[in-house]
Amino acid sequence: MVKKSPVLYVAITNHGFGHAVRAASVAGVLRQLYPDITLIVTTTAPRWLLANYIPGDFIQRDRAFDCGVIQRDSLQMDLDATFAKLRQIRDNQQEIIAEEANFIRDSGVGLILADIPPLIAPIAAAAGVPCWMMSNFGWDFIYRPWGGEFTEIADWIGECFSQCDLLFRLPFHEPMSAFSRITDVGLTGGKPRYSNEEMRSKWGLTAPKEKTILLSFGGLGLEQIPYHNLARFPDWQFISFDDNAPQLSNLITVTGRDYRPVDFMPLCDRVISKPGFSTFSEACRLEVPIVSLTREGFAESPLLLEGIRNFARHQIITQEEFFQGGWEFLDQEMSPPQTTATLPKDGTEVIAQAVVDYFENLSS
Repeated sequence: MVKKSPVLYVAITNHGFGHAVRAASVAGVLRQLYPDITLIVTTTAPRWLLANYIPGDFIQRDRAFDCGVIQRDSLQMDLDATFAKLRQIRDNQQEIIAEEANFIRDSGVGLILADIPPLIAPIAAAAGVPCWMMSNFGWDFIYRPWGGEFTEIADWIGECFSQCDLLFRLPFHEPMSAFSRITDVGLTGGKPRYSNEEMRSKWGLTAPKEKTILLSFGGLGLEQIPYHNLARFPDWQFISFDDNAPQLSNLITVTGRDYRPVDFMPLCDRVISKPGFSTFSEACRLEVPIVSLTREGFAESPLLLEGIRNFARHQIITQEEFFQGGWEFLDQEMSPPQTTATLPKDGTEVIAQAVVDYFENLSS
């Protein structure tokens, strides 16, 4: 009898690129550790993003079981649209659960790993398949402070999370008390795929490292980055993934889909970003300093900012300093981490190895 390859179903929350990056990072390491595994990645994230982290083939299933926060860009949230979409998902949950549970059973899935759509836990229960999750926060934590109708949504999400079998809790986390079984792990993310020499040659990077800056604002980007400030730093070089960036002599706009922010980080003195786990995590793994804007109304942001204050060389700047100021912060010294403690950097590898161990124990 031919032994069937194990099937892992990876469900990714429908919000920006950060959740996709850290889940795909785990899937990529898993593929290296366990080449025979079949990966079903369920997400609306673009395939090119996943393929930049997952070597080889995988099945992508275009489904969304949550909406995260509906936003115009990385800082501006639409709460009304978010609530309307969440209510639609909750009202149709029985049909969604039944359809996806059937697919999971029919596909021979042996384990589900999710980051971190709440509804996947009851889907897994209906399919009779264990559900593991990974995150530093739950969506109930994000929605509950908004009050009103979001309180009932947060309660519903907490009930969903309570059906999860195991949570890998990432750094910079909230308590995540809805989960009954929690394993704390280290930072997650990808590793640079090219040498510094390759990157400098390919992208014409001639400025010294201390004058090379990465602008990284995630999959949603920013509506209007004040690029005119770059004229104040003519002998510096700035790197952006913004398709709408202007052509400036000291601005390198990364085109194509073969390069990721993490590939440029080792070349840079600092990363300018908004509060976002995956950017912070990949920078901290590489010990690259972080300049972060503040972000109001999003409960994860204080946890992330506290994290880089404690564990990274950093600057915290206001949105006014970034959008209306002259970027004087680039002339200032970075603040050192406030603690001498260090974070483990092997979260990606630990989660991937746990999946390998699970399947190997099943087959033994």
